[in-house]
Amino acid sequence: MKTLVLTMLLLTSSSFVFAQANIEISKKEPLVIGEKVEMKSIALDEKRTLNIYLPNSYGLDSAKKYPVIYLLDGSIDEDFIHIAGLVQFGSFSWINMLPESIVVGISNVDRKRDFTCPTKDKEHIKQFPTTGHSAPFIKFIEQELQPFIERNYRTTPEKTLIGQSLGGLLATEILFTKPDMFDNYIIVSPSLWWNDEYLIKKRTKPVVYTTNKKIFVAVGKEGDIMEREAKELYERLDKVKKDNTQLYFQFFENQNHGDVLHVAVYSAFEHLFMKHEDAKK
Repeated sequence: MKTLVLTMLLLTSSSFVFAQANIEISKKEPLVIGEKVEMKSIALDEKRTLNIYLPNSYGLDSAKKYPVIYLLDGSIDEDFIHIAGLVQFGSFSWINMLPESIVVGISNVDRKRDFTCPTKDKEHIKQFPTTGHSAPFIKFIEQELQPFIERNYRTTPEKTLIGQSLGGLLATEILFTKPDMFDNYIIVSPSLWWNDEYLIKKRTKPVVYTTNKKIFVAVGKEGDIMEREAKELYERLDKVKKDNTQLYFQFFENQNHGDVLHVAVYSAFEHLFMKHEDAKK
């Protein structure tokens, strides 16, 4: 009896596997989550690739305009997909953490070149000979990229910048030198040690801006230097904070430099965009 039952089970399983093996794919097509756009930069004298996420409603309502989130390290194999996913999730109507937004991921060519200001550190110059060209990259963002996005997509004036590590260094430099380029800054684990901590130690010019600002600074468990520098950046900004500024700092003790960005950006969206009454729920 046991042998008969076992034989029947084997035959049934074999038939099921055989049936599965004969199932054909009825349809297969690419899974598209956005657009890949190439533009020629005069400031950088090279072509640059943009990964662009558009909200689901973008193609349904031709009159609606959207705020734009600019993402440094925005290559498809870097931070674009998971940040675009956070934006999609956060803008679901039942979540309502932030408004539907366009995400512009700036693909990297040479991030050490583009994200760093000149340094006098001979060891860094020797190790990374292309560094020190943040000025033309900032010019590219301000004079070419932002106007390009505004010409080709339906945008509101509100702009957000997200940068981590060397990207956080560049975001800090933009905040200090051209703060009105963006309304909101999400600065995560900034590499402020660059050029002997020039931005937080030696740059004495005040941060002057006219538009409302929302600034979120975050760092993980990343060692004494990174943690101290991020806190000092927050404290420096807090000293000159204006009435039109919302400023936040958060330390993520359970994250490190490799995994802090995702949770930090989620928290930043909560702090910067979620209505106060919604944040309490």
